[in-house]
Amino acid sequence: MTDQDDDLDAHSLRVVKAIADTGSITAAAHALGYSQPAVSQQLRRLERRAGTPIVERVGRGVRLTEAGRVLARHAAVVTTALEAAAGDLAELRGLRAGRVRIAAFPSASSIVVPRVIAAVTARRPGVSISFVEAEPPEAIVAVREDRADIALTYSYPGDRRELDLAANGLSVRAVGGDDTVLVLPVDHPAATGPIDLSRLADDRWIAGCPQCRGHLLEACARAGFVPDIAFETDNYIAVENLVAQGVGVAILPRMAVASFPLLAGIAAARLPDAEARTLHVVTARGAERVPAVGVALDVIAEVLADYPLPSGRQARRR
Repeated sequence: MTDQDDDLDAHSLRVVKAIADTGSITAAAHALGYSQPAVSQQLRRLERRAGTPIVERVGRGVRLTEAGRVLARHAAVVTTALEAAAGDLAELRGLRAGRVRIAAFPSASSIVVPRVIAAVTARRPGVSISFVEAEPPEAIVAVREDRADIALTYSYPGDRRELDLAANGLSVRAVGGDDTVLVLPVDHPAATGPIDLSRLADDRWIAGCPQCRGHLLEACARAGFVPDIAFETDNYIAVENLVAQGVGVAILPRMAVASFPLLAGIAAARLPDAEARTLHVVTARGAERVPAVGVALDVIAEVLADYPLPSGRQARRR
């Protein structure tokens, strides 16, 4: 076997990734637009080059071996690098094309994402842009599995280590901040005067998504009590209606409150910077070199200029 035979190629990595995504050679062939024999032949050639099995039979299907899983993990990075190279060539030829796939958390979908899509479309009319709503863990997985180019995510003060672990091997950049607000009835005794969560120790609370629930628990712990969480929903309108009916109080991100008019009878008081969340973009490393992705990242930074980082927190990229 020559040194050239040992070389991996992007096509082989795409085949391995398609098998990982679909769970079978037949489904991988369909996803790639090839015949099943062609994919099987490509797979056998790769196994000869690698000197080790890439797949193993499991019942009527197949699954990747450890070697196959290693190759699948590298596939998204390789695909991104190739798209970056193709994008650079397209720029040199004066083309204005490409695609960018964004995954973003729900409260950004009504405040940030529409502005980003409109601005990218205006600057690069030939770019195809798509969006899917996903909480940070799922959005990061979408980037890792090459189902999204950009994940717009957030973390609360105690979440950064979890974010770094979830996004290990990817590029993470802090791009803005989002205040949190205490939402309570206007006639609540704590609605006037300085914000002091300890005054709500006897109230019933409304919790949201797992990350927001974790932040609620930590914020209340800092105030010296464990909240009585009586209701759980990540529907911000439902939260406000529950508060308006006087059955509970909640902490919400400013983006969520700003996404629709505040209901009558509700007060929303800004919490200190220490309780704000940090906004991040997560991409494959080098993704900014893909022209369409680079434009989208620039636009996101411009839009989030209205949402600066909380004081004392520095932009950090890795």
